[in-house]
Amino acid sequence: MFTGIIEAIGIIKNLEKIQEEWRLTINSLGLELTDVSVGDSIAVNGCCLTVVERDEQSFAADVSNESMRCTVLGELGEGAKVNLEKAMLATSRFGGHIVSGHVDGVGILVSSQPEGQSLRLVFSAPNELTKYIAAKGSICIDGASLTVNEVNANQFMINVIPHTQIATIIGNYQINQKVNLEVDLVARYLERLMRGDEAAIPKLLDRQFLKAHGFD
Repeated sequence: MFTGIIEAIGIIKNLEKIQEEWRLTINSLGLELTDVSVGDSIAVNGCCLTVVERDEQSFAADVSNESMRCTVLGELGEGAKVNLEKAMLATSRFGGHIVSGHVDGVGILVSSQPEGQSLRLVFSAPNELTKYIAAKGSICIDGASLTVNEVNANQFMINVIPHTQIATIIGNYQINQKVNLEVDLVARYLERLMRGDEAAIPKLLDRQFLKAHGFD
């Protein structure tokens, strides 16, 4: 469990394939690792990863092929900067919103405009995620908890204050940049609750269903 409050910006040292999957090594820079043990979780650009090795200045995590397909981690090379957050403690201050570290999809930066000292950023989201994005609701972008200001079809707008521009990688985004998105967890559970028993009932037994399951 995470809060979406980024603790440090790390730098990718290495991404290598080991036995058909991947190992990511990150220089943690300002992230304090003395309280991190092998087996603990750290969110890397919003993707919850398990620490498998660490020293005083870096840590390594294994990344499955599924995570590579569903996130932008596979497109980041050596030297790329990433947002880092350690898993929250029961005694931690809850400054953002409930973040699971499970990326729902990949968004794309459509436009970036200054508004005073802040940045007005517009992203497009996969169509299947748009129903979970609401104005004045929360969204997680590359691990950072942010407030949605406007929603228009499959696009949404956020405002990034100067502190967030400095404390995260968001201030360096370029147009067409791909980002990890995690929608509000509460919205997902509300949808399941509202559907009730309907979600557990098998689809209608028709010709299309039978064909899809091997009955011609």
